[in-house]
Amino acid sequence: MEKEFTTRSPEETIALGEKIAAELTAGDVLCLDGELGAGKTHFVKGMAKAYGIDSTEVHSPTFTLINEYSGTKMLYHFDCYRMESPKEAVEIGAEEYFYGDGISVIEWPGRIEPLLPLDAIWISIEVPNRRTRKFVIRKRGS
Repeated sequence: MEKEFTTRSPEETIALGEKIAAELTAGDVLCLDGELGAGKTHFVKGMAKAYGIDSTEVHSPTFTLINEYSGTKMLYHFDCYRMESPKEAVEIGAEEYFYGDGISVIEWPGRIEPLLPLDAIWISIEVPNRRTRKFVIRKRGS
């Protein structure tokens, strides 16, 4: 089953991230698929806010590959943009995070897709225009 949401500002994208995060439980893996500038990091800021994490501390982990945030739930924020293969994700222990006690959110998940749990939640982000974002949420394989 798919769900669709449209946001028209960064603040609305943050609010959507907060709303979706409230429905997640430990061990969930959320994959954010969208072009550069689509709003992936704003969405993660909303997730952080839902868990009592200061959203100003949330930054895309493009160069560190993963950021860990501690709140009412652990939030593991991956950015796989610079990864050449799933092997790099294995080397940093990504699978331990995916099956651990926190919520994993992955930007550029297609780069490590073979490693992702079958029940991962995929969110495709489309950019119809400069201000609008369309979020399509589905379970992997559906």
